[in-house]
Amino acid sequence: MDYSSLKRFPPSHWQNNWAGLPFEGLAFEVLSLYISQAEIPPPSLKDIIHKSYSTFRVPSVTPMVTLDSDRRIQLLELSHGPTFAFKDVALQLLGNIFEFFLVRRNQNKVKTGEDREHLIVIRATSGDTRSAGIFGLRGKKDISIFIMYPTGRVSQMQEAQMTTVTDKNIHCLSVYGTFDDCQDLLKDLFADPSINIAQMLTSVNSINLSRILARITYYFASYLSLIPLGIFWPDSLRSECLPISKLIIATNENDVLHRFWQTGAYEKQGVHSASAEGFNVHVKGVKETLSPAMDILISSNFEQLLWFIAYDIYTSSVDGIQERRQIAALKVKEWQTSLKTKGGFCVEQKVLDAAKADFALERVSDAETLATIRDVYRWPNTSSPGPKGYVLDPHSAISMTAALQSAKTAPGIHNVALPTAHPVKFSHAVEMALAEEKEFQFKDILPSQFLGLERLPRRVIHVQRSSGLDGVRKI
Repeated sequence: MDYSSLKRFPPSHWQNNWAGLPFEGLAFEVLSLYISQAEIPPPSLKDIIHKSYSTFRVPSVTPMVTLDSDRRIQLLELSHGPTFAFKDVALQLLGNIFEFFLVRRNQNKVKTGEDREHLIVIRATSGDTRSAGIFGLRGKKDISIFIMYPTGRVSQMQEAQMTTVTDKNIHCLSVYGTFDDCQDLLKDLFADPSINIAQMLTSVNSINLSRILARITYYFASYLSLIPLGIFWPDSLRSECLPISKLIIATNENDVLHRFWQTGAYEKQGVHSASAEGFNVHVKGVKETLSPAMDILISSNFEQLLWFIAYDIYTSSVDGIQERRQIAALKVKEWQTSLKTKGGFCVEQKVLDAAKADFALERVSDAETLATIRDVYRWPNTSSPGPKGYVLDPHSAISMTAALQSAKTAPGIHNVALPTAHPVKFSHAVEMALAEEKEFQFKDILPSQFLGLERLPRRVIHVQRSSGLDGVRKI
């Protein structure tokens, strides 16, 4: 997304008009700010939104649950979509937008043949983007999707949910390596000129604009459900758009982001030393944790944030928009090249200060993750999907741990945790955490959609990371 194209609008623009809107209506208002009517006419946009969110199991799409009213701890439930994961909110929308443009471009072309536009979607993932992307694109005409995931580093339920899809346009690639290996293959594919000349490639990565717009919608939904009309958090009035005091990034023990926010040094996990010549890094690699979707060292979203910051800091004296974009891009390329060749990079203090202005970081260990799952389950008077307490999956528990810490350091404000997936997908961690809870039985939280899933036939292609780009190209 281009930082220069972001629309910033004050609360007076939306506080009176958007309060009380259903999720689909709110999504239409947000998306209409960024999508030209010439590209998608309003009636078509409304149809796309309805088609996307009518697949969710609750009308509110992303309902808010209060777990502790005294400490103002809320959960914005994001796992009510077809695959029980937060990625559904964006990827249902993205799939329907892809389909809209392909149908329009191919409407006067023959049913088969080379003149029809065919989109190839490629995704590398360590989490629920796999199944959410598949369910958002399965069966859609003129679209093929290739999903790469690291072998043995996803939960059994996640892998079953993905590989049991039988639609012919879906291809699952199990790569022997880590998520970062999958990500490297993805970047190599998009950098390969021969592939890009022959094929129309795109991705459903988190940097895709449609996914970002979908996220904007549920942030507004959470705010409007909590804050009475016309009342805003006092320490947030500096915001030009949604008055959020601070966004907290919660990491697991793969804490490369947490270390960056502390020191301004971004390096792959390992023993390192910094010098005038650069970094000397002994890389230990990705640590396997109870929250596998977060077991990564290189974040695409972080690269995007660096671009935003570079655009603000290093181009303020430059007039031309294109030149400003180029300067920011070159700065990020400099950092990314150092990351790839030297294992890390350091930023100036002003860059770190800019990152800290809107974001805080919390690091959560596996032991803390299990403790939070257990503690929240024991809380009284919770809005519970189970027989007793609220059951969190390990990723959601990391978010909740950060929210609890925020409630201690900044009492009096609302702390909204974003639970990202249904706990059924991570049964091992949940059962570890709740092993001593006699009232808990996993079958009580098991959705009917998952019954027998692991016994269904599977379609999966195994890829050796050592074969590199050639191995993927041959598929």
